[in-house]
Amino acid sequence: MISFAVILILFLLFIILYSRTFPISGIPCIDLNREANVSKKVMVDIRDYNVSSNDVIHGSISIPLAYLKRHHHEIPKEEVHVIASDKIERNLGVRVLRSKGFKVIGYTLTDCGCAEK
Repeated sequence: MISFAVILILFLLFIILYSRTFPISGIPCIDLNREANVSKKVMVDIRDYNVSSNDVIHGSISIPLAYLKRHHHEIPKEEVHVIASDKIERNLGVRVLRSKGFKVIGYTLTDCGCAEK
């Protein structure tokens, strides 16, 4: 018989893997270089400071993912466009913002960009 502790550990492992790797659905990838309308929305840059300082995106609010739960009140309660460096950072950032009541309308990945369809 499987003990309660083993079931609990497996459940926690599933939750951690789900939140990091299971893709976010319903949010389009938007290329900042092609879309002019994005600059009118609230852009939140959740990349680390050392990454975002080398590739500054003007007009964005820079709050790294590690600080997002503590400083989400600095973001205006409007539709939000997320700027992340990779898919895991995007997944975690969108989930945090949704849990705080924000409507995420799109994202941009700076390391790999948007795939052409």
